[in-house]
Amino acid sequence: MSRLPRRDHDLSSAGPGSGPGQVRAKMTACLTTLTKRADFLRAARAKRQATKGLILQARKRAPDEASPDLIRVGYTCSKKVGNAVKRNRAKRRLRAIAREVICDKGQKGWDYVLIGRADATVDRPYIDLVGDLTYALKVIHGKRK
Repeated sequence: MSRLPRRDHDLSSAGPGSGPGQVRAKMTACLTTLTKRADFLRAARAKRQATKGLILQARKRAPDEASPDLIRVGYTCSKKVGNAVKRNRAKRRLRAIAREVICDKGQKGWDYVLIGRADATVDRPYIDLVGDLTYALKVIHGKRK
């Protein structure tokens, strides 16, 4: 099994004593993981956009919910995706593209749920998954041309 391609980071500007682990921590600092079933259900009733590699559900949180300056992300894959190994691989890939794309193009105060698709999320090239998520975010936030 091949590894996912890593995003190139300029470690020279990160300061002395910084390494890849600290860069990864900085990238994930903008994301918080959804864990409660109620949050997933609320996202399921909100906006959604399907692409070839994934389905994105998104909703703007109410002001009285979680901190408005956080971006929260959930990941799910049903048994249609495959056995446990394939589901876990699909979720790892979804987490990787979320770190890469949602930190830059997501909006604070929103919840996003990434859903893996059968025969697509595991096998689709990584760069195509990044493009799928970027496109879905543009459609959800109305920035599509």
